[in-house]
Amino acid sequence: MAERVCPWWLGYLLASPLRRLISNPAKLLAPHVQEGMTVLEPGPGMGFFTLELARLVGPRGRVVVVDMQSRMLDGLKKRVAKAGLLERVDARLVSRDSMGLADLAGAVDFALAYYMVHELPSADVFFAEIAAALRPGGCLLLAEPAGHVNAAKFADELKVAAQAGLEVAERPSVGRSSRGALLKKA
Repeated sequence: MAERVCPWWLGYLLASPLRRLISNPAKLLAPHVQEGMTVLEPGPGMGFFTLELARLVGPRGRVVVVDMQSRMLDGLKKRVAKAGLLERVDARLVSRDSMGLADLAGAVDFALAYYMVHELPSADVFFAEIAAALRPGGCLLLAEPAGHVNAAKFADELKVAAQAGLEVAERPSVGRSSRGALLKKA
């Protein structure tokens, strides 16, 4: 599906606090994440959204992050530890072909896929794995950069998601120059 993956060193720029001027994690995530939830974040980079997710799930919740780049996860773990949230975050190194989520089947309340589906070799596999991990009624907030994903390509992603059992529940604003949808598992 995609030709490249975001280089690990760009993770430092993407985790910059200055990014909050464009995209506020608390504002984006608070309507969807409650204390005690189990949250899945594939492709977290160095944790720009992870820190807020960990705060929102509270001490009884859990954030599972999966990435195929160990350097991204190393940077994320350092940031999470510095914020005192390490006990809430389960960071996993995965392959390009699978997120390895069998242990989470039907247990995830909310998933965030922010600017990463277009980089995957197979949206079909991704959405199938997300759907299997989500509990009934669980949601996936999907956001893609308009500069990389045109309207037709985003519509194709939504069709693939629907084939996996994820239906569009809302079309929330996810930031300037972005395409977004909140998908719900029936």
